[in-house]
Amino acid sequence: MDFYVILGVEREATLADVKRAYKRLARRFHPDINPGDRRAEAQFRQIAEAYETLSDVERRRRYDTAGPVTPDGSGPAFGFEGFDFTISVGGADASTFGDLFADVLHQREARRAHGTPERGVDLHQAMALAFDESIRGGQRAVTVLRQEYCATCQGVGQLHVDPSPCPQCHGSGVMKSARGHMVFTKPCLHCGGSGQQRQTRCPACSGEQVEMRTESMTINVPPGLADGARIRIPGKGNAGRNGGETGDLYVGVTVEPHPLFQRDGDDLHLTVPIALHEAALGAKIDVPSLDGPARVRVPPGTQSGQRFRVRERGVPSSRDGRRGDLVVEVQLVLPKLLDERSKELLREFGRINGDDVRAELMK
Repeated sequence: MDFYVILGVEREATLADVKRAYKRLARRFHPDINPGDRRAEAQFRQIAEAYETLSDVERRRRYDTAGPVTPDGSGPAFGFEGFDFTISVGGADASTFGDLFADVLHQREARRAHGTPERGVDLHQAMALAFDESIRGGQRAVTVLRQEYCATCQGVGQLHVDPSPCPQCHGSGVMKSARGHMVFTKPCLHCGGSGQQRQTRCPACSGEQVEMRTESMTINVPPGLADGARIRIPGKGNAGRNGGETGDLYVGVTVEPHPLFQRDGDDLHLTVPIALHEAALGAKIDVPSLDGPARVRVPPGTQSGQRFRVRERGVPSSRDGRRGDLVVEVQLVLPKLLDERSKELLREFGRINGDDVRAELMK
């Protein structure tokens, strides 16, 4: 893992160059900008580690001299007793032994990732709906911050330039490095061993193929959505790399409660008060529904808490459009006894209907 390669800076880069590279990459790979993207999260950790090392003068000097160190800071990550790698044949600019291993690992990683399509990450967003709006559906405007293909390079990550000698290997196609008495030759990573530079990294996206953009769109809200439902908008997530499929956008729905109705699946539940004479003698009462008043028949002798079902006055199903029912629960409300005449009538009612309502409890 070469920290200079991770930040995309030269080994002669100044501290200001390192800071600029870190800020540019942090804006692109920060976990808050790429929620749920494990690849971006791992890459951001590498960027942070590289910045912490190269921005500290003493740690950078040790890194340039001995390569990556072990977690306890005791020395190089790869130890070889009996070999002297401390004498520089190529001068101060010669690659370190740790750099050689980092380059080998980098080449392996590049071969695995080269040309392999990667599907873009799915995005998630929340949306609040009023109860009535969730029932009838409609359209909603949303704004999404997402990764799209770079407009400059069309998602390739590189731009074609006129052939010229590679500035890294000076047209030789190979890079030589030495440490002690050992000299290593390897293909130039910058030009792929051709010695010619025919492409250059896109300056707009720094070779990442994508850039952040804000997009406003109108989505269709199907009727009958329940609290906690999700709306999927295909192809509106982050763009995929190397021609990979674009991810999807998922909009999570939160439905505000209604002051009268409680939803249970596609059914609506409503509690309605009824008077004593309506429960005893029976009545036809009007109750509210989504489509206006609905008529409910209360039979004589109805008890408090009894339920009645009004067909197809509930919520339209988001699956097949069929409507649920309206379930009405009646609650008995006793009258206020304001005069002696009302009290006497109730006493007379009790004498005529003298059944002991608690007789079953005493058996």
